[in-house]
Order: sequence, then C-alpha cells, then structure tokens
Amino acid sequence: MNIDLELVLVFGVIITGVIWLADRFFLASRRSEQLVNNGFSSPRLEEKASRDAGVTKDPWYVEYSKSFFPVLLVVLVLRSFVAEPFRIPSGSMMPTLLVGDFILVNKFAYGVRLPVLNTKIIDIAGPKRGDVAVFRFPRNPSDDYIKRIVGLPGDRIAYFDKTLYVNGKKMNQQPMGRYQGVGSGNVMDRAQLREENLEKVDHRILINENRMNIEFEYVVPQGQYFVLGDNRDNSNDSRYWGGVPEGHLVGKAFMIWLNWDIEGGVFDTNRIGERII
Repeated sequence: MNIDLELVLVFGVIITGVIWLADRFFLASRRSEQLVNNGFSSPRLEEKASRDAGVTKDPWYVEYSKSFFPVLLVVLVLRSFVAEPFRIPSGSMMPTLLVGDFILVNKFAYGVRLPVLNTKIIDIAGPKRGDVAVFRFPRNPSDDYIKRIVGLPGDRIAYFDKTLYVNGKKMNQQPMGRYQGVGSGNVMDRAQLREENLEKVDHRILINENRMNIEFEYVVPQGQYFVLGDNRDNSNDSRYWGGVPEGHLVGKAFMIWLNWDIEGGVFDTNRIGERII
C-alpha cells in the first residue's frame, strides 16, 4: 500500500494548526478563567493548580500541536515547493542512477504547484530535452517514475537500430566499452556503455545487444513529454505507454545525496553530492 506522505503532511498541518489557533484565541482564556474560579489568580500558581484543582496549563493535545505544527509546516513547504527526496529502486536509469541512489528533486523547476491538488500556481519554466525528471506514472498516478525527457510537445521521435532520432536528426552515440556493474547493477555486466549526444546534453546509456530491438515513430502530443530510461533495453518508458502529461511532472532530479544498495551490499560514499546529468 502506497502512503501519500504529502497528504499526511497537509492533514497534519491543518489539524495541529487548528488546535494551536483555537487554543491561542479561545481555549487558553477559558483555562485562565477556570483557574481564577478555583482561587488561583497568579500565573505562578498555575503549576500548583494543575495538582490541586486538576487543571493543566496546556492539555497534551495543545502541547503536541504547538510542538509539531511548525515542524510539519516547514517540512511541507520544503517538500512541496523546494526539494523532495526520492530513492531509486530499479536499474532503469543505469548508468546515470544506480539502485539505492537517494536523490533530490527540484520541485519548482517546472513551476510551483499546490501540494496534493498539484495545481500550478506559478509558471517558471518548462522541461528541457535531456532533463532527468520525476513524474507520476500515467497509468497509476500513485507511483512515481524517473526517466530522461527526450521528446517535447510536437516532436517526432523515432527509434531504429537502438538509436534515437528527434525530428529526423540522429542522436549520435559514442561507444565507451563494456559496462562494469556493482551491487545490484551486476545484472548489467558487460552491456555496451555509450555516450549519447542529446543535442545540448551528453549523457551515458546502456545497450544490451542480446535484447530484441523496439523500432517505432511517434509524434508527441501537445502538453505531453516523451521519456526514455538510460538503460535502454531494461526500462518501462514511453515506448510502451506513450507520453507523460505536463500535469504529472513532479520535478527535475539534480543531485545524489547518498547511495545505499541494501540488497546488493553496497554503500558508496563517492556518489554523495554527485550532480545528475
């Protein structure tokens, strides 16, 4: 079962905020009146009042709300409008991203959106070809996917002989030998490592010569983006289910802050702080 952390944070902020405000403007004064009615007119006697009269200065739910409200609010603002952490669970973006990479995603790169509703309120910039983007999977929006954007609205995308073409232009690939995987990435040992020139972005991809080649042509609809995994022959991407609607975009991945491949037994400190290109 997927837990919508953003929704939990929103409800947490609302509940603790309402309790804090209610106490600030209503409940606190009523407790003070109750203290006076019990003969304790000085604030210094409130602690004694809690023992003798059974009246507490702040009920437990008020204390918890005062403590958690600012923390939850800060986390919600940072996570919704600044940066959100994600963990890479599969090898579909190898060699750029490895299993166990913990990454940060820029949440305002493609515009500022309201949490939960995902409604854009400030339009900053659109995705660029070559961006590594996180998005909500079109077939199941509760799942987050990460792929590389290769096609913009209106682009004609083609894929022949394991080579990408954008608007009739071949995206050149430079062979870089055989890939040496680590940890869970060992399954891709000896795959072909290539550097692909995606117009202004040079990045590495993996090609498995033994996998059947998928050939197609596709015109990206307006308001959508065509995405591919860098592990070209081991990726569930737009070749199988079409474009990503603009409203499903979550943000642009920009940095690796930790790599811990638990199943593969790898903890790689060399990847900490590595930029995602």
